[in-house]
Formats: sequence, structure tokens, C-alpha cells
Amino acid sequence: MKLHIMSLLAAAALIVSCSTTRTSTSENAAYASLPSTLRLDFERHYPDATNVTYTQYDATTLPIDLELTDWSAMDASDYVVRFDMGSNNYYALYDANGTWIGSAYAMSNTALLPSAVTTTLNSQFKGYTIDGVQKETWKDKSAYELKLMNGDSKVKVLIDSNGNVLKQKDKY
Repeated sequence: MKLHIMSLLAAAALIVSCSTTRTSTSENAAYASLPSTLRLDFERHYPDATNVTYTQYDATTLPIDLELTDWSAMDASDYVVRFDMGSNNYYALYDANGTWIGSAYAMSNTALLPSAVTTTLNSQFKGYTIDGVQKETWKDKSAYELKLMNGDSKVKVLIDSNGNVLKQKDKY
């Protein structure tokens, strides 16, 4: 009997450890006011997400430069969902109604950049080194936000998968 109970406890522990982690709970104010459409959309688009945290939008804590994208302006009534998927740390942005605005994740391996992006970097930003890369997706678009440095010169640039510079910002 003891062996049977211990086996059941071990199986339950294994099941719980393999399930998706949703760290936001009812004590999180953002989670309590979260539109149900947001939760449903998020779970449909990111079924493998782990360590999910829902928060109200705060420009000072978001690592995405909204000026480079054509994403909607955001305020404290909007939401940010931070989560892990695979080995990447993601951010998904939703408006106050729960409508998806866009998503981004930091790319640690620049060798995974599309060759057209690398070609643009080599031709238009020769001498610059990559200080950080995020892949950003919104509407029907995706692009790479790159922080580049060359001595004291700093540039932030948004390049699409075809190597087109969408926007550029000096002195980020």
C-alpha cells in the first residue's frame, strides 16, 4: 500500500513539473483585471509558454523600442505578458481590450539572423558591432531591432527579413 501511494505521489510530482507554469495569479492586480480575450488569445498563440507573467504596461521596464515599430501607442491600461518559450525570453503586448499588438524576444545567437540582414549590416553599418538583437513580430510583419556600436557612435536600427532598413535611430 505504501509503495502504491508513493508511486502516485511521484507520478503527480512529475506531471506538475512538466506542465506549463503560469506565475500570475489572483494576487497579481494585472491578472485580476485581464480581459478573458487576452488570456485566450495568448494561450492559443503560445501553448508552450512557461513562466508566464501578466503586468500592466510600463514604458520604463519594457525592452522594446515602440518608436521603431508602427505599433500602437501604449499606456497603463494596456498589458505586457512576459514568458519563456524554448530558451528565449519573450514579451507580448496587448491593448486594454485584449487585442494583440506585437511580440518580441531577445536573440542571443546573431548567426541566426537572415543572410539579407547580415548583408545590410555589412554594407550599411560597416565597422559597427552588434550590442543586442531582438526579433519583433506585429500584424503581418517581422523585423530585427539591432543595437549597434562603433566607438562612441550608437545606432538602433529596425531591419526586415529582406534586409530593408525600416527605421533608424541614432544615439539610443
